[in-house]
Amino acid sequence: MADSEPTARLRAGDADRDATLEVLQDAHAAGRLTIDEVNERQDRALAAKYVDELGALVCDLPEGLSRHELAPPRHHLPAPAPSRADVPTRFDDDRPFSVAIMGGRDVALAPGSPGMRDFAWWGGHDIHLTDAMGPGAVVVLELNAIMGGHDIYVPPGVRIVDESVAIMAGNDIDRDAHGDGSNGTLILRGFLFWAGSDVHLDKRFKQR
Repeated sequence: MADSEPTARLRAGDADRDATLEVLQDAHAAGRLTIDEVNERQDRALAAKYVDELGALVCDLPEGLSRHELAPPRHHLPAPAPSRADVPTRFDDDRPFSVAIMGGRDVALAPGSPGMRDFAWWGGHDIHLTDAMGPGAVVVLELNAIMGGHDIYVPPGVRIVDESVAIMAGNDIDRDAHGDGSNGTLILRGFLFWAGSDVHLDKRFKQR
């Protein structure tokens, strides 16, 4: 008998990774994952190259059964009760797109915002994320820039993951802006040429 051909592995895309992040967020909101567990699985989800790697991250979570092809059918599973402290992210919403050319404006993302996309040329915005962040929230900023950049303000406890591609520049994250993930995760993406954004702790939380 001839050996069966090996099953081809499917490459994962950003949409697959974002869907997995959504499951992890819901599981954290339901109390199934600790902050450390969420952070560790988020790292693995962001680094995953194949779809089956993502399935392995959520197959033990009721919220992830419908997304994992090897998981048993989902029957009689109660919906997780949301916590008032959680800020759910609307992953199904499109992130708005804006442009900053030789200038910028104040941008404040609302609670539950999935993030935003922007192109900056010799300019940049002041982006305020305090309302958008919260336990389990994941906000993605896709910021492409040429000789420009943004000032990004976050509350305490935000974990920052920089996935940007930079040439002769890059993002600068203040030491006091780095958090443990207890107040959500900020993911930075985009292409930077002689450009970059600065991430600061929200001025309202700085020690006087």
